[in-house]
Amino acid sequence: MSIVDRVVASYFRVISGELVIGGVPVSEIANDFGTPTFVYDGSVLDASWDRLRRALPDRVEVFYSVKANPNRVILKHFLERGAGLEIASGGELSQALAAGASPERIVFAGPGKSETETREFLSIGGGEIHVESMNEAERLGRLAAELGVVVRAAVRVNPTAEALGGAMRMGGKAAPFGVDEESMEDVVDVLMSARHVSLAGVHIFAGTQILDADVLAVQYRKCLEIARKVARRIDAPLATVDFGGGLGIPYFDGEEALDIERFGRLVAELLDAIDDEHLRETRFLVEPGRYLAGEAGIYLCRIADVKESRGKRFIVLDGGMHHHLAASGNLGQVVKRNFPIAVVNRMEHADVSPAEVVGPLCTPLDTLARKLPLPAAEVGDLVGVFQSGAYARAASPLGFLSHPSPAEIFVADGEARLVRRRGTYADLTHDLID
Repeated sequence: MSIVDRVVASYFRVISGELVIGGVPVSEIANDFGTPTFVYDGSVLDASWDRLRRALPDRVEVFYSVKANPNRVILKHFLERGAGLEIASGGELSQALAAGASPERIVFAGPGKSETETREFLSIGGGEIHVESMNEAERLGRLAAELGVVVRAAVRVNPTAEALGGAMRMGGKAAPFGVDEESMEDVVDVLMSARHVSLAGVHIFAGTQILDADVLAVQYRKCLEIARKVARRIDAPLATVDFGGGLGIPYFDGEEALDIERFGRLVAELLDAIDDEHLRETRFLVEPGRYLAGEAGIYLCRIADVKESRGKRFIVLDGGMHHHLAASGNLGQVVKRNFPIAVVNRMEHADVSPAEVVGPLCTPLDTLARKLPLPAAEVGDLVGVFQSGAYARAASPLGFLSHPSPAEIFVADGEARLVRRRGTYADLTHDLID
């Protein structure tokens, strides 16, 4: 079964050959709000949340990773279900607060935090900040003292090579992320010596887009090993252990979905086996983003042109890589593979032939699919890129060629509503100074 078929069967419906999202036909969404646009189904967000929450032990808290999709409606959706938020910039902090997050339920990770961002986080009483270098450790102690606050901190550790896995490695090699495991004790000592820093725990994040529960378990086991070393170093209990994110979703035919039940069992076994008194009262955190939001989103475009060129059929859309860089294969893919894409008003057409699906930009990079079997399509038909709820709009070069930014639509209880307006040409120049 293709990814499109699996996702549609799991979450959506097809009526008279047309995709229906949360009870609303895609043609109605396109006519009411225009294209290109991102459409998110609230019931799919709930399904992903419930599946993860059921699988994990109660002792594990879920912090949604804002970078995956920072739309305020999505943040509020997960906050209302009990999630915390993991941020990686001052801008994400602003969006988290605007969505109603309590400062103590925000974790701030990521390399290269500026003094301004750090000061803001400290001044609002943010929950926990994750230190990724010796310089950051020293700066954090100084800023906390200047502000007269005590900040909770964790050390993000870049583990040794045995904790690898995932489509994009974040650790186990030379990296800007975290403190190398072999030198983490020096950073721990600096944080322990800072009167205004409370060393709360550790954090690792060794890879992303992981579909193998056993790979995640290896990383979590390594995280617990590091946590024990830090606890022994400070001779005190750890308040938190952050296992990071990395939970993936399938994008390409041949990929199998993460076995979330097995993942939950493996996590439970790891926690049940803890016999270290320093970790008996520890809170455990995971930071999924893609897993929670990815399958809920569809990038909806209209066909602007259909043409033949030297034996190839080209379907030209009104949207492309400037809105969805990942779908073009230019966001970390070494070998470009097709995202799950369909002509969503012709879902039941069996007569297909290969097509190149491209966007409106004047660059060959703006290709969303290559040799993709699609039905005969016409100008005005609708094309949907599935698995687009995470790292799509938020990870794309929206300013490229000065096309307006896409709208975002949220569907819940059979109603589609605008949750981010479409950009205008005036937006492109409003911040210029003559």
